[in-house]
Amino acid sequence: MKTTYVYLLSMLLLATACMQTKSNDNEGSGAGNKFQEKFRPQVHFTPPKHWMNDPNGMVYYKGEYHLFYQHYPEKSVWGPMHWGHAISTDLVHWEHMPIAIYPDSLGYIFSGSAVADYNNTSGLGTKENPPLIAFFTYHDMKAEKEGRFTEIESQAIAYSLDKGRTWTKYKGNPVVKNPGIRDFRDPKVIWHKDTKQWIMSVASGQVIKFYASPNCLDWTYLSEFGEGRGEHGGVWECPDLFPLQVSGSNEIKWVLIVNINPGGPAGGSATQYFVGDFNGKEFISAQSKTQWMDYGKDNYAGVTWSNTPDGRRILIGWMNNWEYAGEKPCIEWSGAATFPRELGLVKELDTYLLTSEPVKEIEKLYGEKVEFINQDIKGVMTISERIPFAKSPVDIRLRFDIADKTKMGFASKYGITLKNSRGEYITVGYDNVDSFFYVDRTNAVGEVFSERFALTHIVPFIANGNYADWRIVVDKTSLEFFAADNKVVITDLYYPTEDFDIIEIFAENGQIRLGEASITELKSIWK
Repeated sequence: MKTTYVYLLSMLLLATACMQTKSNDNEGSGAGNKFQEKFRPQVHFTPPKHWMNDPNGMVYYKGEYHLFYQHYPEKSVWGPMHWGHAISTDLVHWEHMPIAIYPDSLGYIFSGSAVADYNNTSGLGTKENPPLIAFFTYHDMKAEKEGRFTEIESQAIAYSLDKGRTWTKYKGNPVVKNPGIRDFRDPKVIWHKDTKQWIMSVASGQVIKFYASPNCLDWTYLSEFGEGRGEHGGVWECPDLFPLQVSGSNEIKWVLIVNINPGGPAGGSATQYFVGDFNGKEFISAQSKTQWMDYGKDNYAGVTWSNTPDGRRILIGWMNNWEYAGEKPCIEWSGAATFPRELGLVKELDTYLLTSEPVKEIEKLYGEKVEFINQDIKGVMTISERIPFAKSPVDIRLRFDIADKTKMGFASKYGITLKNSRGEYITVGYDNVDSFFYVDRTNAVGEVFSERFALTHIVPFIANGNYADWRIVVDKTSLEFFAADNKVVITDLYYPTEDFDIIEIFAENGQIRLGEASITELKSIWK
């Protein structure tokens, strides 16, 4: 959710010139609104108008993926938090719904999760019509302003009996009271089959506390995880706990996602994760090194859908960073989601690593396609001239031949640059001398709005093997880079004066062969 509320709110309110008039209509699909403003993403979810941050309450139920999100419906800056709502049948095309949950006398509606209570353990529905239950944090601004810091945040629920169309707050809220700490938020609830109970993970300062319940209403404290583990440069937020099967084996491990703000590898907010075991009471991990889900600047608060078909583990995050959220170029809306990603788990020696890649449903957006094979790159090769469709949004796949990477004459750096005629550009590359991936966006904005934006983000990684496969999902103002068998991910935003319509493949101080390449047109999700 948020970390330093008063400071951020004051900072964001400085941007009053960017504020928009109140919108009372969150309904309708994107097709009803053209969604064609400057900087508006065309293949990523955005609210119809005004502010969005953390995704919340993702649940799949009766053929629909529900996406809730932190939303301020009156202005394009952070404010009193509501739960915005959208639904999809395919994870790519979204129908905007009315606001699901409004703030009230107990506080703003901060981040959380949702489940389908199929066995009606809560008694809030029936077995014939089980409830959807949303778990959220009440954030009491009055208590914060009065300095009653241990009374600010508590956990509450709302439920729906009509497939998530309307929501009723539980009369017994809060269901988990504050245990006496300042930051206590973002409940993520799962059903633990082995112990036949609900498990709630709550971000609590710089640890995660676990609670159990037989009915979603009455909760008992179990344990906590995190002291002395991972990164502690900021407050821990938006946890997620789930099992994953290790690729190529029958082994099952548990993954604990922990978002942190600040403290990320590129600065500001980011997402770390731990791999271990969960026995229904304690999460135990032997992991000694901090692992990051994304090394870019603009993927935060990511959590996964519950109840997804075929056991898929699908995550979506907020494509932004608290270091400059709200300072971006003035727009009718603020905030977007990452493209939904399917998670996997691999084991390399004694280390477990998360993988993530765009969900296969991206193919529903595919249009025309251009392919290249066996191109020897020395210097710069412009490929956009051979592409008969718009250069964004596109799905780019590149296979570099790196078998000769240690030989004389092999490129010291290689990669791809997106640019425009004004000299603005963003580069994705690999440094073969110092062994790291990088995204350079130092010249990717037309208007300087934050000194913390125009930077280069790197990921130390030794590229082995004969080939290096890259994938880049490019939208109007973002790229999501996947490499190293989806173990390395970099998500970064950019705001050029004009769209990047020039695409170049480059090799510096030597040569590299581009064995295969394809650029596939992505159709807008709003048309």
